[in-house]
Parts: sequence; C-alpha cells; structure tokens
Amino acid sequence: MKAAVVVANEDVRYQEVEEPQVKPGWVKVKVKCSGICGSDVPRVLHNGVHFYPIVLGHEFSGDVVEVGEGVTKVKVGDRVSGAPLIPCMKCDDCQNGNFSLCKHYSFIGSRENGSNADYVVIPEQNAVPFDPSISYEQGAMFEPSTVAIHGLLQNDYQGGQCVAILGGGTIGMFTMQWAKIFGSKKVVVFDISEERLDLAKRLGADYVINTKEEGFMEKAMALTDGKGYGYVYETAGQVPTMHMAFELAANKAHVCFIGTPHEELSFTQNQWEKMNRKEFKLTGSWMSYSSPFPGKEWNLTAHYFATGQLKFDQALIYKKIPMSQAQEAFQLYKTPGLVKGKILLVNED
Repeated sequence: MKAAVVVANEDVRYQEVEEPQVKPGWVKVKVKCSGICGSDVPRVLHNGVHFYPIVLGHEFSGDVVEVGEGVTKVKVGDRVSGAPLIPCMKCDDCQNGNFSLCKHYSFIGSRENGSNADYVVIPEQNAVPFDPSISYEQGAMFEPSTVAIHGLLQNDYQGGQCVAILGGGTIGMFTMQWAKIFGSKKVVVFDISEERLDLAKRLGADYVINTKEEGFMEKAMALTDGKGYGYVYETAGQVPTMHMAFELAANKAHVCFIGTPHEELSFTQNQWEKMNRKEFKLTGSWMSYSSPFPGKEWNLTAHYFATGQLKFDQALIYKKIPMSQAQEAFQLYKTPGLVKGKILLVNED
C-alpha cells in the first residue's frame, strides 16, 4: 500500500510500504480522511517521533474492509472512526477505568503505524461505528470532539452557569458545543482571530470576545454581572490564556486546562493567589477515554453528530490535501499563524 512515512526530521515521503495484516480481535480500515493533530507537528518538524520510519495519523475515518477472528463489534462495510489509544488493561489506572493515565500504553500513529496511509489496523474495541449520514470529514473529527467532552467531564460540569472557552481552535469549538448541549446559562468564546470568532458564533456561542481588543476583560466580566465564570476551559495551551483563566474564574469556579503548553509557564504571586482567594478548583484533562473503553466520550460523539446537535462546519477544516502531498501539508505549519483549523489528509480513490 501507499503511506506518508516520516523517514527523518522534516522528511515525509509518500511511498510503498507493506500493508498491515489483521490479527484476532483486530480490524482493517480503509482510510478516507486523516487529520493532522497539533501533536503531530513537533513529531515531524522537531524530531518528536519515537522512532524512524513511522506512519503518523490518529484522527481518522474510513470503512472496515476486513475483520480478524472473533470480531463481533463491527463488520465489513461499517463506516468507523478510530480511538487511537491502546491501553494495557492491566495496570492500576486501567483497572480503575482511567485509561488515559495508563503508563504502559501503545498508540496508533505515534507508537505504532497510524492512519496516514491507505489502510490502518486497530483493535476491535477501538473501532467506533458511525451513521452513514455523517461524512468522512466529520468522522475524522471524532478524536478532537472526545478530547473536548472528556475535559468537560473532568471538570465536574453541571449546567446553568456561565462558561468561558479560551481558544477558538478545533478543541475549543467542540468544548463550547458540549457545554451548550449539557446546559449552560451562556457560553463565551475568547480568541484573537475574528475568523475563528465568527465560526464560534455560527456553531452556537452566545458571545465572542477578541482578546486583542482594549478593555476585553471588562467586557467579559460584564457578561457575568461582574461575578466571573463558573466554568473556565483553557483549550489553546498558550501562556496568556492560562493566566487569563485565573482572572476569569468566579468564586468557587471550576477551571480546566485541556490545552497543552509548549513553553515555560510561570505565575506571579498575585496571579496564583487568585486560586486561594476565589477557592476555585483547578484540574487538567488528558486524552479522551473512560470505562467501558473507549468510553462515553466516543459514544456521545457518534450520537450527537448523528442528531446534528453537535455541529460540523466546513470552516473547521483549513485545507483538504491529498495524502500524497503530506510533506507539503506539514511544511505549512512552519509559518506561524497560517494554519487556522484542521488539515485533513485525504486518500483519493
């Protein structure tokens, strides 16, 4: 088969590789779309892979074309997305249903070959069937959607309060929608891009705020009658938004960092003291799994995508690029701020 193989730093080659074979309990998926995740960028551009050569790709959709012995969950012809984590199922964390925290896991697209190829093989339980009314492009968005709702659940979310979403990227857009689906007083999305803020409004945000504008914090607090936000979700992984989360939090708020920082992060004494003075709860969120594996995050995404309540907008996609041009796709990330939204690598039939 053909695959986009990372053979060295900044060197992705579309070449012939051996087609993966199914084994008992596994299924083979003919890949239609494979999204480039933010975590894939340093893997390609900054020597971030575990080994060379490697086929990346862990946000994907396609059709089941072969099933291994004993498979009952899916059948040939099913349209599926794939949960990329392969937990050990034996450690204390796995036994407690905290699969995201497994220390002995494998992972499709980073520790084993992934979906930037004609075919990918995954364990049966990792295949998540979805309704044929859902497009393959949307099917490749399952993983970011599940990351978003996992953060919501990690933060003990309950409806009826004001919610701040810091960052209007793919994860932020889904976090905003999940907050609305599960009942919010109002949801406000914060970003520096008017384009992304416009998208947030189309997808259902009650208000949007451009943090480049003077006086944005006063405007944000006025939307809550000066009380602050009962739930704050940082989804950008940027130092300014992580500081902002502490400012926006109401007394007794719940603050969750879904975004992963990629530079040193520090707080002044006054900034950090806000957690003491407001007595807010701060938590992190990692990946997107719960018990029974892969979890309600994946089932809820399939359900709400099918009903249309979890909306998909073509503007979530920055570009669709043929799999054969994966090298060119990754080069786009070398220009800061250029890529706004998801790049999908598409296999052309």
